[in-house]
Amino acid sequence: MKNLVKVSLLIVAFLAFSFTGLKREKKFIKTDDSQVVWKGYKVTGSHQGTIAIESGELVMEEGELVGGAFVIDMTSIEVTDLQGEYKGKLEGHLKSDDFFGVENHPTASLVFTKVESSGKNAYDVTGDLTIKNITHPISFTISIYGNKATAALKIDRSKYNVKYGSTSFFDNLKDKAIYDEFDLVTDLQF
Repeated sequence: MKNLVKVSLLIVAFLAFSFTGLKREKKFIKTDDSQVVWKGYKVTGSHQGTIAIESGELVMEEGELVGGAFVIDMTSIEVTDLQGEYKGKLEGHLKSDDFFGVENHPTASLVFTKVESSGKNAYDVTGDLTIKNITHPISFTISIYGNKATAALKIDRSKYNVKYGSTSFFDNLKDKAIYDEFDLVTDLQF
């Protein structure tokens, strides 16, 4: 009789863990079909471009977002509002140690640490953003519709030791100043 009870408890525990595991599902990002657009601002205007997602996933539980993680390929920084020589110069400068130092820091990452539903298909996310091996929390909203997700992030580059043209680090820049905050807008498919 004791053995029957032990076996029954073992079966119940196994089934409970098995079904609990089935509820959580990773939705892997289709990197070739997804896009991240960046936009940086300076006193005299702005520049924008794209950057590639190396890998990413959203974690769902019973159809609700509960987590996520992304790796960004910093070597893929591209400028889309310039052409020719100026495009190449700006891309090279953004990849240099003046900005993101991609030779030593080829990737950046974002790991969700807290996710809360904020309405139909919308979630407030807090995550750890790592750029140049420096990690800070960041908060944003992500919307999910079917197999697509969108989010807009505002990032303060001065927190990640990206100093070039920043009034947080240098005085008297006048019209050469570049604002610390830049935008990332993501269109994800999974």
